[in-house]
Amino acid sequence: MNQASVDVQLRYACDVLAARFPGQLKALFSPQHGLWGEEQANMIASPHGHYPPLDLPVYSLYGEVRDPSPAMLQDLDLLLIDLQDVGTRVYTFAWTLRRCLIACSRLGLPVVVLDRPNPLGGLVAEGPLLEAGYESFVGEATIPLRHGLTLGELALLLNREQGIGADLSVVPMEGWRRSMDWSATGRTWVPPSPNMPRPTTACLYPGMVLLEGTNLSEGRGTTAPFELCGAPYIDPWRLSEALAQVPHPGLVLRPARFVPTFDKWAGQRCGGLALHVMAPAAVRSVTLVLHLLAAVKHRWGEALAWLPPPYEYEYAKSPIDILFGSCRLRQALECRPPAGDPIIAELARLDEAAWWRRVAPYWLYPE
Repeated sequence: MNQASVDVQLRYACDVLAARFPGQLKALFSPQHGLWGEEQANMIASPHGHYPPLDLPVYSLYGEVRDPSPAMLQDLDLLLIDLQDVGTRVYTFAWTLRRCLIACSRLGLPVVVLDRPNPLGGLVAEGPLLEAGYESFVGEATIPLRHGLTLGELALLLNREQGIGADLSVVPMEGWRRSMDWSATGRTWVPPSPNMPRPTTACLYPGMVLLEGTNLSEGRGTTAPFELCGAPYIDPWRLSEALAQVPHPGLVLRPARFVPTFDKWAGQRCGGLALHVMAPAAVRSVTLVLHLLAAVKHRWGEALAWLPPPYEYEYAKSPIDILFGSCRLRQALECRPPAGDPIIAELARLDEAAWWRRVAPYWLYPE
């Protein structure tokens, strides 16, 4: 769990469980960014800790270990997983869940996932499938960038397709439908990570996260992470003009300038774009960001650089390759096609019908 693991009254899941089952809760486990979402991204470890209200140890699964050890699990009868995912392959919570399934399967320890909404809804998938050889802690299964599943559904898929064989149960939600984005749930948004402050951030994240593999700022160090992008070498009006003819339904792209306080280009004036979500259901952020990268590479050439590893515990492969799921994006953009080029649409292509056929057996919420 983490700070976003709350009930409708914003009580933490561990406190609710402790009240319902006095004396039975033995330990807490936290994913990337820690229990309180304090640590930033990319190998910023969270230490083990302590939860004073219940006098319980907190074991970090993003620090000295990313897999729960037998010693951490030895006194448990059951592992409960209650995490708010954001519907994007590279968000590490799914891979922490996968590693918990593997560890518990080896010990014969049952796992229960308490399901939560996919804030992007469950009817759209986008971006190519991860290709073999590009697995990492931002992708340990052949799924698209935007997968359209809840964390519970994804757990069922991983457990079966990868032969993990955990004793897995998923407690489904009541009242959630696949057509619902976060605003339709009526629930309060609690940031599941420090740079996911709003539901609109999650809406843009499947595409904007690709900028983490480049020297373009994705807005970290501002009050609008993943809703701003740019660099000192970008002319915001030229970039806006380059994307004017590229369809971007549900979005308004505003030329903007900003100064990050930390991360890339900290303290430097950046030109770029602010992305405003007007109609969440229409947004296809992966397609947009591929055209954006093409526009920057076409106009500014070598100024757009691919960042070197390490990235999320991968020390050899290029970060942009493991984010995208293959080397195809990096190689295609080296030829500098303009935004709108058919090669960009091909990079974004996903056989959605085949994807939905594949995952249909794991749907808990038929539309």
